[in-house]
Amino acid sequence: MPKGQTKLSILLSLALVSTACAGAPPIVTASAADCAGLLPASWKGGVSGAPLPPNSATAGDWIAFADAQTGRLDQANGRTADAIAIVERCEARERDALNRAKAGWWARLTG
Repeated sequence: MPKGQTKLSILLSLALVSTACAGAPPIVTASAADCAGLLPASWKGGVSGAPLPPNSATAGDWIAFADAQTGRLDQANGRTADAIAIVERCEARERDALNRAKAGWWARLTG
């Protein structure tokens, strides 16, 4: 085969291969989302309870304990609500990305 035809056939082959790869949808998997990674690491330990008052505690000590314990409960409940909201937003973002990827290359260009 002449040198010019060899180069032309190689270029055409490369063009076909690169077109096939560029037209394929990207690989998106649910495990790539890593929604749990968005949560602060310090939340994994949970919220500890308030320290109990000493044995010789007065009524005021128990009231202070109950108030501190309620504050810790509020903090834990707030973390739960925040964690659920973070994961829901992450999952929605990943669903949207997956739907755009499934829509094809034209939708991604015009989208």
